[in-house]
Amino acid sequence: MNTRVVNINGLKISSEHPVRVQSMCATKTQNVEETVNQIIALHTAGADLIRVAIDSKRDVEALAEIRANLYSQALPVRLVVDLQENYRLVKQVAPFVDKVRYNPGHLHHHERNTPVEEKVATIISTAKEYNLGVRIGVNFGSLDPNEKCDTSEIEAILNDLKLDLPPLGPHLDGAIKAALQSACRHVKIVEDLNFENFVVSLKSSNPHAVVKINRYFRALFPLIPLHLGVTEAGLLPMSEVKSRMAFEPLLRDKIGETIRISLTLPHADKFKEVVIGRKIVEDVKNGKFQAASLSGLNIVSCPSCSRVENEAFVKLAEEVREASQYAAKHDLTIAVMGCRVNGPGETDDADIGLWCAPNHVNLKRKGELIGSYKYNEVLTEVKYHLDQLIASS
Repeated sequence: MNTRVVNINGLKISSEHPVRVQSMCATKTQNVEETVNQIIALHTAGADLIRVAIDSKRDVEALAEIRANLYSQALPVRLVVDLQENYRLVKQVAPFVDKVRYNPGHLHHHERNTPVEEKVATIISTAKEYNLGVRIGVNFGSLDPNEKCDTSEIEAILNDLKLDLPPLGPHLDGAIKAALQSACRHVKIVEDLNFENFVVSLKSSNPHAVVKINRYFRALFPLIPLHLGVTEAGLLPMSEVKSRMAFEPLLRDKIGETIRISLTLPHADKFKEVVIGRKIVEDVKNGKFQAASLSGLNIVSCPSCSRVENEAFVKLAEEVREASQYAAKHDLTIAVMGCRVNGPGETDDADIGLWCAPNHVNLKRKGELIGSYKYNEVLTEVKYHLDQLIASS
């Protein structure tokens, strides 16, 4: 059974069409020149869709300039906007983009007394008016803390499906059920609004969780196209390994109609997300698969994107990786996160978490805040706590 077709300004996303490769700008949206240059670099590398983040009216003004610049160069770039927390900005950005992405876990930040259904209705009515595509983007690192999910119905359905998937343990299974419940709720909201031009993504930093939840979703909703991603995959080369671990088995089984590789990279290397994404798609098409597993020290770091509050976080992630080499055989997780979007969730779940703010780094140990440190001081503290965790294991 083929998925239905989602049309993004003439670009068709479905199981009947090639897998579409996406990326996201790492530059600040308000830096119009740098952002245009990065969009061109990503487009040249073969990106089918390019996402920018919008968080304020000034970002919207910059987006209008960006789109005008691309039009002036006759570049057929399909832009996606990440709405962040302010869902009402959809009305202002709609004339300049081809698709919008909203995260169900972020809708609670603004107008807390307004029902989620009304907020989604605003997004969808705007998408209808401007003929836009939509992505419902669920992320394990930013699930709505206020949403009390009763997963009993989901669990009953999953038990009935009897899918042959390996167990991941109670914590991950709980996160999978909560994320799946969120996705199911929003699919119903959107479809009740008579809108079908949407895709869904269910992302985690754990590739095994990505495989499992996307298999479940496809079994539940065989007609809805899926956008695949291992969020916070981290630094190369391990980030490519993690992405392949998730994408290869899913794409092999015709699950996933569009993908995004999330890499922690300097701005100048952002195009590598597209190059690696296309290589993975081509390898799967040709029957080439990688044998890999996750064991030992796991470093989670988010992709360099326009939401990052201090670009020094990329260098810090590299320094953490280098400084922790001696712990490579220990089953521990260190998360280095660059912004407020998924920073809290991912650092809470890590053994050691670094949540990078503009001028300091919040250091956590197993979800408990240890303190805030300067960028040039935190590495010493990381090594201290890493040594303690190793000693106690």
